[in-house]
Amino acid sequence: MRLLRFIPLLAVACTIRVFAGVPAVPVLEQQRVLVLGDSITQDGRYVTFLEYYLHRLAPATRCDLISIGLGSETVSGLTEPGHPYPRPWALERLGRALAAVKPTVVFACYGMNDGIYHPASPERLAAFAAGLQQLIAQVRASGARLVLLTPPIFDARSVRDKTVPAGAPAFGYGHFFEAYDAVLAEFAAAEIALQASDLKVIDVHRAMADALAAARTADSSATFSPDGVHPNDAGHLVIARAILAGLDLPVPAAPLDAELKHIASDPLFALVRDRRSLRSEAWLPFVGYTRGASFKSETVQAAEAEAARLGAAIEALAPPVAPGGN
Repeated sequence: MRLLRFIPLLAVACTIRVFAGVPAVPVLEQQRVLVLGDSITQDGRYVTFLEYYLHRLAPATRCDLISIGLGSETVSGLTEPGHPYPRPWALERLGRALAAVKPTVVFACYGMNDGIYHPASPERLAAFAAGLQQLIAQVRASGARLVLLTPPIFDARSVRDKTVPAGAPAFGYGHFFEAYDAVLAEFAAAEIALQASDLKVIDVHRAMADALAAARTADSSATFSPDGVHPNDAGHLVIARAILAGLDLPVPAAPLDAELKHIASDPLFALVRDRRSLRSEAWLPFVGYTRGASFKSETVQAAEAEAARLGAAIEALAPPVAPGGN
């Protein structure tokens, strides 16, 4: 994938909503963390980068992270006409996920599919907002703390031949509304406007938009999303850095391409990647989901045994925890 050059640290700064009286950082140390989202989260690269950085830069965190993103999923429950099956609905599996994983912190990244690639509409925005409220209520009832990640950007420039104007006869995945990123910005604003003592919002959308604008000052063809929707390596790294910044954790200052090369050469990263992928692939069907057909497995025992072996290897390579903290 294309690597981006000469992106300064400021380009990955994110806009974070922090409320009066609320700690700036969810306490991740020794916490059980569940990550939910659509295909971008199921791809998992930003989650792997995040977990790698927690081990490498914040070793005292030592959280137990399970990621179960699901392609095509929404929090709104909407599906565009012509889609081959009803889009999975996050709330259909949320209760099972909370019961099975028993997280103390939940990350959720939705929005990309929730506008179903159409122009903005009050009805779709209301469906997204209503889904978020149900998500918040269920996570709150479980006793976990929620961190919402605003949707990544849609890059219309990368898919000009697949975008259509507002008056087009049909919209959907593969024939995107040309200004769909503005719809995602509207969704991001709705999330940022939420206020609760047990809720934090990290503006991934703004972080990616700012970083891409900076990248294009050096290279007008730069992109984080070659197909308009799904981030490449650099895009996933920007998301992970935005989350680190939102949690007030250390953020690497190296340009993205140099950092990607450094990460790829670190044996710790390969172990973290393999463990994250193993657990994601096991826990997703164990929780169960419907995506056209329904899927359910009976156990994660074998995967967790292998994850424990990989975890021991990770601990052997990770920096020691300094007395009293990181």
